[in-house]
Amino acid sequence: MAAILEINNLFKSYGAMEILKDINVSIDEGDFLVLVGPSGCGKSTLLNCIAGLEPVNGGQIAIGGKDMTNVSPKDRDIAMVFQSYALYPTMTVAKNITFGMKVRGIAQSVQDEKLAYVAQQLQIEPLLKRKPGQLSGGQRQRVAMGRALVRDPKLFLFDEPLSNLDAKLRVEMRTEIKALHQRLGASMVYVTHDQIEAMTLATKIVVMKAGIIQQIGTPAEIYNRPANLFVADFMGSPAMNLIPAKARSNGTSTEIEITRKDGAPIILTDTKNRDLPEDVILGVRPEDIADAAARGGPDSQEAECVIDIVEPAGADTFAVMQLGGKHVTARLHAETTATAGVAQRLAVDLGKVSYFSPSTGLRLN
Repeated sequence: MAAILEINNLFKSYGAMEILKDINVSIDEGDFLVLVGPSGCGKSTLLNCIAGLEPVNGGQIAIGGKDMTNVSPKDRDIAMVFQSYALYPTMTVAKNITFGMKVRGIAQSVQDEKLAYVAQQLQIEPLLKRKPGQLSGGQRQRVAMGRALVRDPKLFLFDEPLSNLDAKLRVEMRTEIKALHQRLGASMVYVTHDQIEAMTLATKIVVMKAGIIQQIGTPAEIYNRPANLFVADFMGSPAMNLIPAKARSNGTSTEIEITRKDGAPIILTDTKNRDLPEDVILGVRPEDIADAAARGGPDSQEAECVIDIVEPAGADTFAVMQLGGKHVTARLHAETTATAGVAQRLAVDLGKVSYFSPSTGLRLN
């Protein structure tokens, strides 16, 4: 299958300041690519380069197998949905959605047909006669999406489309966009700084920092096998615990030593990772630290830990302790007996841990 979007060796700078550095990404038809990273990492600039709204300083952008690097935005066969909705306030919802088709001289019957289809897909039929000022934020976002959908483009581009909505509505709209992608099988590129949004929507995630791609992968790959400390810390809520530790191999296994605030160090025995340097950073997700009574299994290792803080959170209870000089969070069941100031026997799933180099930050296993 030919890539619907292919970006090769892309560079973008403003004067001496490099914004994007050697970007290489490709997606197949029907993929949902999410560009994620902190503010200022270059993700929106990259989206604007794909759209043709920003010229590039080097490299190539191909859409549907055609070189679009220097082609104007209107000839790229893309549709863009902005954070600000960008609706015409004096036009009805129906006219906002069909305006682009009217400008291009598309027959009224085709306009009506596409409008009816899109209104049904987005469940906005009752809103068609209203003006944008009479709509809620979520309804406006649907109209902006409708305007993109009637174009039936090769590529949909979304620039933080949900960031103006409140938390509950964001979750609803996220589900809606995911369902829409599944129904249409459309190819989408989506920018967000919200890693939960990235994990739930994407078929492929690009994690960016300071204009450089840190990792490309499926949500599961990014979450379970982060390429470096930045990705490990950025993706996941709560974030992955990153604990300084010492590793000592004895040929058949590796002893992982972690200092404790009180008492002797914790020693865990890892039988799978045998070639680790002495100094490592142990990465373990909060859900991979459980009450010992609730967790068994071949890779489970138990240790006594003094709990500093207990945070009930409905279905989960978060327990915070100090290990390796860092605050470490465990995601425990709501029924846990964990109590602040008291030692609790916890189990770490060593089958799911990551190891990183303290000097380079890169993954070691």
